[in-house]
Amino acid sequence: MTVVTVTNVVKRFGETIAVRGISFSAERGEILGLLGPNGAGKTTTMHMMLGLTSHDEGSVRILDLEMPKDRYQILQRVNFASAYVSLPANLTIDESLYVYGKLYNVKDPKRRAKEVLEELEVDLPGSALVGTLSAGQKTRLNLCKALLNKPAVLFLDEPTASLDPDIAIKVRAILKKLQKNHGTTIIYTSHYMQEVEELCDRTIFLARGSIVATGTPAEIRERSKLKNLEEVFVTIARDGELRDSAEKDDR
Repeated sequence: MTVVTVTNVVKRFGETIAVRGISFSAERGEILGLLGPNGAGKTTTMHMMLGLTSHDEGSVRILDLEMPKDRYQILQRVNFASAYVSLPANLTIDESLYVYGKLYNVKDPKRRAKEVLEELEVDLPGSALVGTLSAGQKTRLNLCKALLNKPAVLFLDEPTASLDPDIAIKVRAILKKLQKNHGTTIIYTSHYMQEVEELCDRTIFLARGSIVATGTPAEIRERSKLKNLEEVFVTIARDGELRDSAEKDDR
């Protein structure tokens, strides 16, 4: 079942075209990597899927609803976390998760908050102010917020960027569990290609607002004849494209 469909989407900022008519989809229970160097269009694309910015052309459908027309209904069933977005600094952990639980119409938000805090091993007093937490603690708390409503689609923007390796491993295990047990679809951006190879069922590489490669990590490695996704990423960052091995042989 297809739960995310992006069709011929274009986004302009003045004279700059940030996203150039891209199309892709994601299936229920799929972990899809949205990858590329800084400025490739990843975050803009994710923001359009969340309705945080509007697209100029094309269409975005989430859970068979249209964004941004059905944004309210969509946002009740999806969630988002980023290593670069913090929850309100002047709220306590308990207050923050309770407020977001109510916003997402979570049944018994206090109980659900306790569950996600335990799951992500956030062993901190609920009275601690969010603004006093370390970067890694804030990242884990943001992930807790993202799991509160048991989302059908979870958008994650570099969610492990500020985590130590042990917690990052645990977060990846939790995401795989969500995929397996709940059929959660995850749209995932990261600059850690080893993590992407471990986690993602399929990947889309963007460069200069266009899709330059798509497929499973193994398929992309095979077509490019490169050793791993890190080499693929570096090639795309430097050249803005990825030629497959057949093209290379013909040159």
